[in-house]
Amino acid sequence: MKFFVDTADVAAISELNDLGMVDGVTTNPSIILKSGRDILEVTKEICSIVSGPVSAEVVAMKSDEMIAEGRKLAAIAPNIAVKVPLTWDGLKTCKVLSSEGFMVNVTLCFSVNQALLAAKAGATFISPFIGRLDDINLDGLDLIADIRTLYDNYDFNTQILAASVRTVNHAKDCALIGADVMTAPPGVIKQMANHILTDKGLEQFMADWAKTGQKIL
Repeated sequence: MKFFVDTADVAAISELNDLGMVDGVTTNPSIILKSGRDILEVTKEICSIVSGPVSAEVVAMKSDEMIAEGRKLAAIAPNIAVKVPLTWDGLKTCKVLSSEGFMVNVTLCFSVNQALLAAKAGATFISPFIGRLDDINLDGLDLIADIRTLYDNYDFNTQILAASVRTVNHAKDCALIGADVMTAPPGVIKQMANHILTDKGLEQFMADWAKTGQKIL
């Protein structure tokens, strides 16, 4: 499973990228707001750090304007994936941009039917939101599993990009279900390294090492 990092924090992206933990980046208007930076400027910098897809989202509501914005965003760098919402106008935009050879990430997916439409429209990525479904007492992971079945049934090339990943269990389950990509905040990716038994084992090793009175350096 590929790891995308869901942030516009350049320092956090660089740290994870240096460790080989970043296969791409996702952003959205809320993330750009949090960064406090110009969308074109920060997106260009991220694209210079990461070789994989960098999702940059359109903000228009109508397809003609979405297409124009998408082309402008795609001109930032070759690894831009234009992010569009799963609306009819978004699907129209997806069809046009994907036909022009651009990567398109269709976001805010909450149903299998929506995922089917996105694949038919030529989406590179479909972004089902796990956490937001959990918020309304629906199992977001069930949606990932159902889309996996759908896409495998018909050999769609659209990649499942599990989004709104909030916990390490989300990350694990997405990998087991067969999501192609997971996008998560830097903190969630780092937490995947944590385990209480690792901490206890290391504590014991260090205590025993101290008793030997030895040094390696």
